[in-house]
Amino acid sequence: MVRYRIEIADRQAHQFRVTLTLAEPAAEQGLSLPVWVPGSYLVREFARHLSQLEARQGARAVPLRQTDKARWVAACSGPAALQVSYLVYAFDTSVRAAYLGDARGFFNGTSLCLRAEGCENEPHRIELGALPARWQVATAMPAVPRRARCYEAADYDELADHPFELGPFWRGRFDAGGVPHEFIVAGAYPGFDGERLLADAQRICAAQIAFWHGRGARSKPPFARYVFLLNAVEDGRGGLEHRASTALLAPRRSLPRAGLGAAPDAYIDLLGLISHEYFHAWNVKRMRPAEFARLDYTRENYTQLLWFFEGFTSYYDDLLLLRAGLLDAPRYLALLAKTINGVQATPGRRVQSLAQASFDAWIKYYRPDENSPNATVSYYTKGALLALALDLGLREQGSSLDAVMRALWRASRGGPIDEAQIVQAVQQAGGATLARECSRWVHGTQELPLQRLLEAAAVSAQPEATGFAAALGLRLSEGPVSGVQVKSVLAGSAAARAGVSAGDELLAVGGWRIRRLDEAQAWTQPAQPFELLLVRDQRVLSVTLRPDARSALAQQWRLSLNDRVAATALARRRAWLGR
Repeated sequence: MVRYRIEIADRQAHQFRVTLTLAEPAAEQGLSLPVWVPGSYLVREFARHLSQLEARQGARAVPLRQTDKARWVAACSGPAALQVSYLVYAFDTSVRAAYLGDARGFFNGTSLCLRAEGCENEPHRIELGALPARWQVATAMPAVPRRARCYEAADYDELADHPFELGPFWRGRFDAGGVPHEFIVAGAYPGFDGERLLADAQRICAAQIAFWHGRGARSKPPFARYVFLLNAVEDGRGGLEHRASTALLAPRRSLPRAGLGAAPDAYIDLLGLISHEYFHAWNVKRMRPAEFARLDYTRENYTQLLWFFEGFTSYYDDLLLLRAGLLDAPRYLALLAKTINGVQATPGRRVQSLAQASFDAWIKYYRPDENSPNATVSYYTKGALLALALDLGLREQGSSLDAVMRALWRASRGGPIDEAQIVQAVQQAGGATLARECSRWVHGTQELPLQRLLEAAAVSAQPEATGFAAALGLRLSEGPVSGVQVKSVLAGSAAARAGVSAGDELLAVGGWRIRRLDEAQAWTQPAQPFELLLVRDQRVLSVTLRPDARSALAQQWRLSLNDRVAATALARRRAWLGR
């Protein structure tokens, strides 16, 4: 067994102390820290936060030789147990790493726990040291009976898949599918409506369990217990899926309050995040890319299938809110239109395929720059639209994407799958033509036929004008002087043709000072050229912009229910969106 004792070394300095014990180390015992955390596809170099590594066998100091950025070799002598002690700096409030402060602690095992090479398949035990008064522990890792603050995983992979939340948090419980669920909220405003959060989360979980397994006493999820770990902060959003839990990050303002009434957009966004990460318990944590059958923690793990595992999950997160009764159809269509319009306003969709976007996630998705909208596409959002196109196409053939997902789950037995199996499942449900289309959509850059498919499902897609900045091809951020700075310039736009560059600070339009670019609509004429005064590298420049009302960037979609269509289209919509 591999044992870790994790203690609070210094809350103010944000330091954990970790002691690793191996009862029977190898003569040359390799030790390494993962460079990434599964579910977040970027090499994050967690070893940079380690310091003061020391190794001993009894009274004897054991030399540690570093062989690369995240690996050490201990020169052991004889059968005596090896103890390795070190400090970990933990000041990352995201869901991907570790944090320790005066009011909270959190960690993923990949940030704290050195991997003992050759022992990965043995049981791994975590024992927590003393905690401050009123601090609690929350994790889905099984507790060791009759041992306080002691937890055990079957192997290192399982240890890496169970984050820990420490602190004086709020805790609530509910059952779904006959399985106990816990919801932990840290950092919430006093008086938030925890009962509403529990009730809505329960509805989401019940809808998803029914989606994958049907309804009935024998339809149980593939875990014995599930834990939501939500950290409420001033500003921030994120989630990381695990096999029996998820770590969530959301603004405090998104939490429900007593007497809230209809759910505001911020709360719906939180419910969508909960839905997304819970769906991953099936789609990526169990049914997963064949390349992830055995993870390599020392390097990038490449796959071309993130469009399926992240994109299809992004399609179902809001759709299952609708099915759980937490959204109505018009509000769901508004969310869907937002996704469509976001992809349509990304020129990179014509440059990068979904398969390429998936493969390049390690160097592109998590490292966006000013040119990313022109060179890349999100496998989340365009992957969701691919799922939409497939679902509507399958429904024209009398099937659905729901049936495809369940067929893949049964055929894979909740294990690894590859692209050929996905395409085969589409073909079995919808025919060879749709399967070929699916492959072209994944590996090509052509537009998806969404308007036709939506209209065939009794949903109208009508164009409407975008905002002033969006129509010009500008993505803006707050500037140091004027308050308006160019974040990105979209390829082929009026701003690109005029020579506007990322980093430019915008000062005036047509001789009038601006605080927000949209203000200029009050004194500019539609589709007429105007002078834009800007600052670039301390130089004041003037450029002429010539708006094009026919540009795709000047329009966006608005989706609505259309009841003035054939009965077959209405029946198709009812099967998709309900009554």
